[in-house]
Amino acid sequence: MSIHAPEVANRIQLDERELPQRWYNIQADLPFPGSPPLHPATKQPVGPQDLAPLFPMELIKQEVSQERYIDIPQPIQEALRLWRPTPLMRATRLERELKTTARIYYKYEGGSPAGSHKPNTAVAQAFYNKAEGTKRLTTETGAGQWGSALAFATKIFELECMVYMVRISFEQKPYRKSMMRVWGAEVVPSPSDRTQAGKRIRAENPDSTGSLGIAISEAIEDAAGREDTKYSLGSVLNHVLMHQTIIGEEALVQMERAGAMPDVVVGCVGGGSNFSGLAFPFLRDRLGGRSKTRFLAVEPAASPSITRGKYAYDFGDTIGMTPLLKMHTLGHAFVPDGIHAGGLRYHGMAPLVSGLADHGFIEAVAYPQRTVFDAAVQFARTEGTIPAPETAHAIRAVIDEAVKARERGESPTILFNFSGHGLLDLAAYDAYFDGTLSDVTLSEARIQELVGSL
Repeated sequence: MSIHAPEVANRIQLDERELPQRWYNIQADLPFPGSPPLHPATKQPVGPQDLAPLFPMELIKQEVSQERYIDIPQPIQEALRLWRPTPLMRATRLERELKTTARIYYKYEGGSPAGSHKPNTAVAQAFYNKAEGTKRLTTETGAGQWGSALAFATKIFELECMVYMVRISFEQKPYRKSMMRVWGAEVVPSPSDRTQAGKRIRAENPDSTGSLGIAISEAIEDAAGREDTKYSLGSVLNHVLMHQTIIGEEALVQMERAGAMPDVVVGCVGGGSNFSGLAFPFLRDRLGGRSKTRFLAVEPAASPSITRGKYAYDFGDTIGMTPLLKMHTLGHAFVPDGIHAGGLRYHGMAPLVSGLADHGFIEAVAYPQRTVFDAAVQFARTEGTIPAPETAHAIRAVIDEAVKARERGESPTILFNFSGHGLLDLAAYDAYFDGTLSDVTLSEARIQELVGSL
């Protein structure tokens, strides 16, 4: 038996000097008016003074900026160079197994110190907070990808870090907690006894497995109660999505060098940051009428905010402490089941992603947990790298798109974001192989109950 080498290069790497110098702000190119966050009491658009207790002023400016590009400060670039630029890979072995005529590429974000795309915004947020005198940051985390990224970033910029980790993930993924502690962060399971929000939830449900919405409430309450502390969010908000566009800006150059610009761009979505980071720079041409690229956002059937939620104003947290955001939502009271893709267990979706989906620029699909792990194992057994459960959602959709292409006799180029490795998610794979991994689907009655009051 002979083993044939691929006929194409399966890795395209940029030089360190080619690190993007600017973030792309898609707000400058939206063909529809944005929906501003509203003050929960007055229902009027929030101003900088409303956000100042939680965020440094430079991030508040970025949140509402209409500038197309924003320069990346040199200290942030220096931190990013610890792992960027990241490689673009072609999944030739997966293509051969699927017998597909599609070409499959992925942007590999698993090589960062925290193992995911999350440090792209964590180092930026830590830098801007440090520059304005912040001493301590609070945050929430689902699977632990964001918490470990912020712990890493705050250590670089010499800040304290307090992480409220969704309880079910705190128990499922103990080594994420260990990573955060290595970088000096304090980590507690949420709901905790550290905040009034946590105590209230525990009193109502002592066995609560927690949710990102609950953990956000705790982190915001903590930050609001101390003058030396600000709050940091790993997804959803405009400035967070903008910081992630360094992924897509690199991928644009790499795809051009591969001679294969994408027909379909795919990413998993929880709050929307890794999908947006890859997709937004490619959406720039779609919004300008210069391309017909499709954009596919993939979410879990257990938390289907785009595919089955309501497009309405809702709180970003469970208790109701945040401004009201116009987004696809399952209602801020929604507590998802403990699926292993902890980073996707959020009740809402980024307002920018929601708006683009509502106007037809983004498609969405939802998958149950077991078929997602089927795809993850197939990818690992062909390409070698074990994906995080979140990334596996994107892979499921990519495989389905590639099979459809084969059946139709089409040859599209598919690009997806490999947003994080799964080396700390092996307990989930054990559950898959042991047959204890269950699928969760929300009933329509339950969804209507959750969103009926919005």
